[in-house]
Amino acid sequence: MTKQRTLAEVTSYSGIGLHTGNLTEVTFRPAPPDTGIIFVRKDLPGRPEIPASVDYVVDVSRGTTIGINGTRVHTIEHAMSALCGLGVDNAIVEVDADEIPNGDGSALPAVNAISRVGTVEQDRDRRYLEVEHPVYYQKDGTTISILPAKEFRVSMTISYDHPAVGTQFASYVITEDTYRTEIAPARTFCFLREVRMLQDAGLIRGGSLDSAVVIGDDGVLNETLRFQDEFVRHKILDLIGDTFLLGRFIRGHIVGSRCGHEKNVGFSRHVKRHYLETHTDRPLQDYIITPRKRQSPALDVNKIMRILPHRYPFLLVDRVVSFEPMKSAVGIKNVTVNEPFFQGHWPDLPVMPGVLILEALAQVSAVLVFGENGEPNGQLAFFTGVERAKFRHTVVPGDQLVLEVEMVHCRSNACKVRGVAKVDGVVAAEAVMYFVLMHVDE
Repeated sequence: MTKQRTLAEVTSYSGIGLHTGNLTEVTFRPAPPDTGIIFVRKDLPGRPEIPASVDYVVDVSRGTTIGINGTRVHTIEHAMSALCGLGVDNAIVEVDADEIPNGDGSALPAVNAISRVGTVEQDRDRRYLEVEHPVYYQKDGTTISILPAKEFRVSMTISYDHPAVGTQFASYVITEDTYRTEIAPARTFCFLREVRMLQDAGLIRGGSLDSAVVIGDDGVLNETLRFQDEFVRHKILDLIGDTFLLGRFIRGHIVGSRCGHEKNVGFSRHVKRHYLETHTDRPLQDYIITPRKRQSPALDVNKIMRILPHRYPFLLVDRVVSFEPMKSAVGIKNVTVNEPFFQGHWPDLPVMPGVLILEALAQVSAVLVFGENGEPNGQLAFFTGVERAKFRHTVVPGDQLVLEVEMVHCRSNACKVRGVAKVDGVVAAEAVMYFVLMHVDE
């Protein structure tokens, strides 16, 4: 069993805050077991404390800010990321102003300060967030999922309409070594066209080419990048810091697409709510994400394969959870990174093709013509047409497609079906589909 860790000694570093422009010294102090991470504003009367918890996030404008009763500490994500990456369970983080120093825009200032003194084991076992069942989050084109895994892995995809960035994908098992060498040096970045807007909003008062990677119309303005994919690595760095606000190290695989601080924090809150719904009898510091009570499907995959002709790799329905012949049905398709179509669509930005989402809806639609018990009745439904097809959100590895179909009418051997595909209640695609029924030999 892994033991909790804290700092071996007191260590500090100082610098300018990226957004406030304030000169700040931050000091990391050892803390007893089960303390967690606590920020202290030592410059204010009474030295107010703010736990590093998703419950105390008060702002996510270009950074993560925590606060209590009007007292705030801005831009904590890099320090939190460093503490998580270096395996620090417990620490008191003192600041003498209202923002963590930005340094070069990476987590290296915090990593170097912690590394100077090292960490020590404590006489208490580390408690993990162990993922036994997927949890999904989607908002405004951002998707973040957490999947079961024996270690902590983060996979990230970003996509920008700029040739200097484009589409980037990276995936790392987060260990102390990989964090130090592959993640911590990656710097924050912004586009030159955003600078005036951010300045008008009162942000990046401490910004410069020494504190961030700046991307102009013709390319990166800094001399060099530290990694060819530095941008996606920094997004991983931020996500690690924002999810450490759950207060526990994670055993699971986080898969993110188009992430930012607002969505990272929203995802962390979503994960915490999932825990509260499923573990009301257990203290928060000792939780495991597990599945809700399983319901028996109306049609399991074995019965689906008896009544649909499709087989691997083209069977796109895992189960039918509700089924009323000639009226409606609801099916499930669990989308995993192992789907064969992700090899070419696309390796660096895995997105489920829209035409396959329609095919999944069509396969669920086909069960509408079966008998009362979902048994073959000598007919097959052949897909003949589609209209009003709309694709509203991307579907990525880790998503669960809920495929809802409703019979509009069926006359003679021709049927019209309306279908909607959803992920976490958000419509991903919809269409009206046409089928012709043909008798086949038993």
